[in-house]
Amino acid sequence: MSEQTHAEPITPFRVLVMVWVALLCATALTVWASTVNLGRLNVWLALSIAVLKSSLVLAVFMRLRQESPLFFRMFLVTVATLATFIGLLFFDVPFR
Repeated sequence: MSEQTHAEPITPFRVLVMVWVALLCATALTVWASTVNLGRLNVWLALSIAVLKSSLVLAVFMRLRQESPLFFRMFLVTVATLATFIGLLFFDVPFR
């Protein structure tokens, strides 16, 4: 019998450390943004930072960048569906 091995691509340690430092900086930016009063921009700033952080985690730590394009497309469809449902919730705001 032949043994089949599946070699997974190894992310270099330096890349992992750089992403970890970027996540720490983004966390510090989130804490700083919570102390600044920007009015309605506070929500958009917090969401933008959250998208940046989740993108880093998905791309590097969950290796979505190294997977087949099918997984990335499925992820985009899922996010688009979630965004659509959340967006539909805002149609209710004028009638409250």
